[in-house]
Amino acid sequence: MKRILARAGFWLVVALLLVYLLFPFYYAILTSLKGGSEVFVVSYWPDSWDFSNYVRVFSQQPFARNILNSVFVAGAVVAISLLLGLTAAFAFGRIRFRGRATLLLTILAVSMFPQVAVLSGLFELIRWLGLFNNLLGLVLSYMIFTLPFTVWVLTAFVRDLPKEVEEAALLDGASSWTLISQVFLPLLWPAMVATGLLAFIVAWNEFLFALTFTLSNDQRTVPVAIALITGGSEYELPWGNIMAASVIVTLPLIVIVLIFQRRLVAGLTAGAVKG
Repeated sequence: MKRILARAGFWLVVALLLVYLLFPFYYAILTSLKGGSEVFVVSYWPDSWDFSNYVRVFSQQPFARNILNSVFVAGAVVAISLLLGLTAAFAFGRIRFRGRATLLLTILAVSMFPQVAVLSGLFELIRWLGLFNNLLGLVLSYMIFTLPFTVWVLTAFVRDLPKEVEEAALLDGASSWTLISQVFLPLLWPAMVATGLLAFIVAWNEFLFALTFTLSNDQRTVPVAIALITGGSEYELPWGNIMAASVIVTLPLIVIVLIFQRRLVAGLTAGAVKG
């Protein structure tokens, strides 16, 4: 009897967590399917399917271009972070040199500063480089968050790889790049997927830098585009449009997580248990 009650209590807690986590997104979908003043009517089941909000999101502003901007920025950030993170992790995890621990702590310390603290200095740097109102400026600024995390996580995984594999490759005459690309990379795929996905989510959702370093609509990413959505007229409230845009930009993240969920779990849990 106690075992049955324990299992029932466990599944009850799971159900409550699922409701707590999924209900805001579910209600956002309901609101996106309402038009006019119906968005202020509380209901938990769609009375009608009105897709006019989704149509207005794409017709009243260049939202498709904003989505492509976010895809480009997030994809570039992930690619550069993984490339630099993998090579840096090889150096920190396998090569002994003076100041290695200090340099690794310095890289981590960079990510500890709040965005506001580095905003003015980064703005001057991006303007000096001629990257203001340019997607490459966003890619450069987002590396402040994604690169330290990627380096730290991949360094931990590289340190846990068996040294016998590396020694065997070196005996066969493998160069450092061959060792990284053909020996370590296949073993690090779960960690690469996990860190790459987290970096993608960070870059996809970032708002402050995207708002500060972009000026025109055709250069904005989706978080800023959603924040600047307005109604079609002075008296029209944009809540339905905002909910529709939020659903549109959230669905890709859900799909990506579902596709890579096994590798994501393996990457996050690998190395947690040794022996």
